[in-house]
Amino acid sequence: MNLRTFLLGTCSAVALAGLAQAETLTIATVNNADMIRMQKLTDDFTSKNPDITLEWVTLEENVLRQRVTTDIATKGGQYDIMTIGTYEVPIWAKQGWLVPLDNLGADYDVDDLLPAIRSGLTIDDKLYAAPFYGESSMVMYRKDLFEKAGLTMPDAPTWDFIADAARKITDKDGEIYGICLRGKAGWGENMAFLTATANAFGARWFDENWKPQFDQPEWKNALDFYVKLMNDAGPPGASSNGFNENLSLFQTGKCGMWIDATVAASFVTNPKESTVADKVGFALAPDTGLGKRGNWLWAWTLAIPAGSQKVEAAEKFISWATGKDYLKLVADKEGWANVPPGTRTSLYANAEYQKAAPFAKMTLDSINAADPKNPSVKPVPYVGVQFVAIPEFQGLGTAVGQQFAAALAGQMSVDDALASAQKLTEREMTKAGYIK
Repeated sequence: MNLRTFLLGTCSAVALAGLAQAETLTIATVNNADMIRMQKLTDDFTSKNPDITLEWVTLEENVLRQRVTTDIATKGGQYDIMTIGTYEVPIWAKQGWLVPLDNLGADYDVDDLLPAIRSGLTIDDKLYAAPFYGESSMVMYRKDLFEKAGLTMPDAPTWDFIADAARKITDKDGEIYGICLRGKAGWGENMAFLTATANAFGARWFDENWKPQFDQPEWKNALDFYVKLMNDAGPPGASSNGFNENLSLFQTGKCGMWIDATVAASFVTNPKESTVADKVGFALAPDTGLGKRGNWLWAWTLAIPAGSQKVEAAEKFISWATGKDYLKLVADKEGWANVPPGTRTSLYANAEYQKAAPFAKMTLDSINAADPKNPSVKPVPYVGVQFVAIPEFQGLGTAVGQQFAAALAGQMSVDDALASAQKLTEREMTKAGYIK
């Protein structure tokens, strides 16, 4: 063997050894804009961690929830990191399905996480998921349309004001709809919005004995109000619209108001993405005067499924994606207004962020105002504002959401939708042992 052959062979062996040691992390995530941006910025992570490669599985919200739930419940092992929400984290942690995040690094600063967001991801003083962004809900509205109609948006509007304003600024011939609200069926789509809204009307999913409450007048008032408002002032095909569809409608100037996640504020005010970027104002989620606003509390988080063989590499990635340096990276690339919001106290103390993000204070106020332990006017046996934190809710919420989407689409009456919701919820809760 000559020297050249020996050296080539040695180099090949070293290269193969390096490849063998490299780890590939498969990351399941949602197709929201902040997550898409993260994928585009991951060269920063891989350049610092050349022994780790990333493989992305990016899915629509309802599909993501179904896939990751099936995978973790069956111990499928398809994903090394999962994007999950505030609903799943405590339930899955108690099932032993998640790895506690004990090694995010000395400079991660867990104590900087907003208390309202962190508490929902912590069980027995252990953090089981790291928040990529946190959110509540609020009103986003077109200031120009309000001025044209002679209207002034209060900082804390009522639902009656919102409904009246929506009808006044609607111009269907000009394809401008007074209000865009979620209609797509799903426990995290239309039912997130409708559950939070129903809280403000005094409705609740269950009474203190876990008896479903869809046969009560509060739910009738809430669903009637929503369907009539959307028929009068909403876009056509609203029963197919979720977060992303309404975002697109608002950004293209077709919505006068949109009540949805506070995270959308940076998207609708970004002139690169929104045709109405300089015309947007913000207000708190509406109430009905009963003491509760329809503002929810949520975080999209990164978590590691139990049994993973790549915990160390996964924690490195999660630390990078949810740490302070990532916020600065986004600020350097896209501007401070576009950093993932709602996770860190230090962000809201940052003067540059306050200056760049006119929605910062309203977002923080909305997050802090949400009360998952007392979400409705009447007492409830569950925790959660726009969801009920029990394992059965994922299936129940989607099933009820299908009835309510059908009512919005005119395929059944509000009364029939509520009766069907009551029947199916009673059946499932009895089967699960909540109702004796």
